[in-house]
Amino acid sequence: MFSKAAFVFAVVVLSALNANAIPAPHKADGCDVTTTANSHHIATTSLPPPTSTGSAKNGTLVSTGNNSGNSGAAGNNNSTASASASSTAAVASSTSSASSSSDAQTSLTLDPSVIAKGFANNGQDVPAAGQVASLTSTNNFINFCLTVPNLPLTNGQQITTGSCNTAPMGIIPSSSNMPSSKFTFPQNFGTVKANTAFTISMAIAGMETGFFVNADENYFAAPQQTNAQGQVQGHSHVVVEQIDSLTQTTVTNPQKFTFFKGLNSAAVGGLLTADVTSGLPAGVYRLASINTAANHQPVLGPIAQHGSFDDQIYFTVTDDGAASGNSTSSASAVASSAAATSAAASSAAATSAAASAANNASATAKATTTPNPNKGGSKGGNNGSKGGFGGFGGRNTRRWL
Repeated sequence: MFSKAAFVFAVVVLSALNANAIPAPHKADGCDVTTTANSHHIATTSLPPPTSTGSAKNGTLVSTGNNSGNSGAAGNNNSTASASASSTAAVASSTSSASSSSDAQTSLTLDPSVIAKGFANNGQDVPAAGQVASLTSTNNFINFCLTVPNLPLTNGQQITTGSCNTAPMGIIPSSSNMPSSKFTFPQNFGTVKANTAFTISMAIAGMETGFFVNADENYFAAPQQTNAQGQVQGHSHVVVEQIDSLTQTTVTNPQKFTFFKGLNSAAVGGLLTADVTSGLPAGVYRLASINTAANHQPVLGPIAQHGSFDDQIYFTVTDDGAASGNSTSSASAVASSAAATSAAASSAAATSAAASAANNASATAKATTTPNPNKGGSKGGNNGSKGGFGGFGGRNTRRWL
């Protein structure tokens, strides 16, 4: 027989064994229960209801690993946590790889060495009448298009309703490599026969022609580029617009033109040509060039003050190809106006020269009669300097565009 002490000991042991028993898995009731057991402890974690669809961004748990629909089997939810951890690690690894990429042209990070610190200056440290503050940036405007969320990205397309382009301007040529063009036919104020084929020809220099990209898929989609000699690589276009007369002063509509042609081939003997196969009806026209880089953006130059990179002329089309009385008189009127302007300019120059001579004579006289020769000489020299730069207000000429 057991003693009373032995009986009590047995009861205590049985109670302890029942306390260490592993409970049965809890049935899903809106929260899955993940249970992990070992010889030391039991850990329980509550998770949101699992789903096989949806996005982690929306706060729902995407079924991954071996989860079977909404069953939420206890052990299999660990695969979700593992997949999540692996995904996070992969993203971190990808980001780290992109950051440390040896190819700066595929990296998604901005290299600090190409940040233009001058972009942080709004230009108002040197104020001028009417001058507005520039936009500023400390990251090269890389996210500028986020400021206009109502506009789509240009993305290489010609979007007629407006867009925002993210491509940088690119390589800017030197002053000695700025392009220039001049029409050789038709000639300015020349005449062409109506409805008769003719060829537009234009001399061009200072750029390497024959470079053009797909205008439907790569429009404005890459920076301006130059060749080994520093010349812009690109192509040209010609556009003909009909106007009322050679003396028209009203502006034209850029959306309306009579003839347009891209000159995609390389210049031959310094000339680019475009065939107007059907000719033009009788009338008065303006012919202009549009010289561009390879991705169709207008050529960019290194300085603000420069001659035009493009050419523009006016010509007449008549039924017989002969200059009409109206066109002749109009051309004469334009020529006379130009001559009058030139004469006025010459007269102004003569007046300025006479005034300058008078000032110099006065300064010389003062220098002769003034006891202090340094005072007179200094004043005379300053007058000369003032006259020399008077047309530009005595300031850096680059600031006036």
